[in-house]
Amino acid sequence: MDALDKITIGMAGEKIVIVTSEMTVGHFVANMPQVYATPIMILHMEMASGSAIASHLPERFVSVGTDVKVRHLAATPVGRTVRAMSCVIDIDRKSVVFKVEAWDGDRKIGDGTHRRSIVNVTEFEKRFGVKQLSQIKSLVPDR
Repeated sequence: MDALDKITIGMAGEKIVIVTSEMTVGHFVANMPQVYATPIMILHMEMASGSAIASHLPERFVSVGTDVKVRHLAATPVGRTVRAMSCVIDIDRKSVVFKVEAWDGDRKIGDGTHRRSIVNVTEFEKRFGVKQLSQIKSLVPDR
């Protein structure tokens, strides 16, 4: 069985957030406006994309972001609700491509594409020497 066997064109996901001051460019960069930051918008688009396919992947497989081509079209102030949406538009041997959009009410604030590669967590951890948080905590002595 291939890890992508249950992934189909049209699968969709979304992430809905209320913009907080911690999500603004002004939170990260001094003297900048308190509006929804582009990297945070991209994060929410990635989260929507991951959620669209996560439950359809085999056990011990996850998707990881590998490519983002996004436009940030409009500023969104603190307190507004943002809806990031994602839809599968292409599937190849090892990855999935999504159309992504972000909306502030009825106003589109971002759009583009996002690619996620499918990885076996066990093989990934071995290859890169990554340890799960529970394994790292067990290595740290109690104080």
